[in-house]
Amino acid sequence: MRFILVRHYRTVNNETRRIMGWGDAPPAEDWETDVAFVDELLSKRAIHFDAYYSSALARSLETARYFAAKRGCTQVHAAPQLNEVNYGALFQQSKQWVEESYPEYKTDPDFVFPQGESFRQMQRRSVDFVLSLQRTHPDDTLLVVAHAGVIRGLISHFLSLDFASNLKRKVSHRYVGELVIEQNLCVFYDEIGRPSGFVKDDVVQIPYRGRSAAAPRPTADGPVARQGGEIMEGLAVLTSGC
Repeated sequence: MRFILVRHYRTVNNETRRIMGWGDAPPAEDWETDVAFVDELLSKRAIHFDAYYSSALARSLETARYFAAKRGCTQVHAAPQLNEVNYGALFQQSKQWVEESYPEYKTDPDFVFPQGESFRQMQRRSVDFVLSLQRTHPDDTLLVVAHAGVIRGLISHFLSLDFASNLKRKVSHRYVGELVIEQNLCVFYDEIGRPSGFVKDDVVQIPYRGRSAAAPRPTADGPVARQGGEIMEGLAVLTSGC
């Protein structure tokens, strides 16, 4: 399975540095500049998408629908497993206040936010979902629209990086990642949009080529376990039809 991973459009909260998580915020005034930049990159590469997936949050869904509509399709699958980390009671708080009040923020992946979840829980549910896509779309190319936290979690897992060390890596709204997954392993990773902090900080050399699927692959975060709770019941929800 090959999937192209992008981030949602820029929101007012992104510009004012306020926490969103499972909450949402209106798009920034010039939100379309980033999305159009990504769309042009995808068009120049003439990538054909067999399916479109997004988190269930509005900022991600609307971005995925934009790309799908540009390619003559209105069928977008909404997957809550791809949602940003649930910050719970911290929704709408300024990031500066959160950094001062919770030193575990973006330093401890196992810290559970009040009335929310941990980065590790978010990573496990999103990785688990991507692996399920590999089983249902083994030979397809997918467009996946998600969030900065989810993108960091996926890159850290599939490239065998320590998650705690990479919680603060920059992921632009013009980021475009390309991953090829075979037998639960990432055999290829590249970035064709604005480079992420993983590349800028020389954590990852691109194009990355992983080990053969025939070889066992240890991971820093251990096996992916299905989490309990409502979010893991079922797979993606079809939100509209072509």
